[in-house]
Amino acid sequence: MREVSTSAQIVLSQHCNGNAIPRLFGGQLMAWIDVIGAVAARRYAGKAVTTACIDYLGFLRPAYLNDIVVQEAWVTWTGNTSMEVRVDSFVEVEGRKELINTAYVVYVALDDDEKPAKVKPLNPQNEEEEAEYAAAVERKIVRMQMGGR
Repeated sequence: MREVSTSAQIVLSQHCNGNAIPRLFGGQLMAWIDVIGAVAARRYAGKAVTTACIDYLGFLRPAYLNDIVVQEAWVTWTGNTSMEVRVDSFVEVEGRKELINTAYVVYVALDDDEKPAKVKPLNPQNEEEEAEYAAAVERKIVRMQMGGR
């Protein structure tokens, strides 16, 4: 069973853009995504990590001033030293969560000398995890074709 790391933030005025109706600035959400994604990767690897790339970042709907943004992150794939982490971001609305963003971020585990370090293989435990893993492999192939990680 996958280990999910979670976080929650209240959208404050300093997190918003300059529109008449204050909406969460996309760059702020990206920063929160990178932090919770790194937490999930560090917990999985048991070591420090560094962000290698953001593979996919899809904005589905906005978040507004005073909204509660909840994020869930988990490892979907591992390579030798790298891990892909999925981060789903939600807004809490009347006791339920509405998805506002999905992101896939690749992290590299680091040893004490900040060199890439091996990570344990991820073993999907059910059909949903197997599908995520297979999709992650496809994303990696596309990244490699484009000259990335």
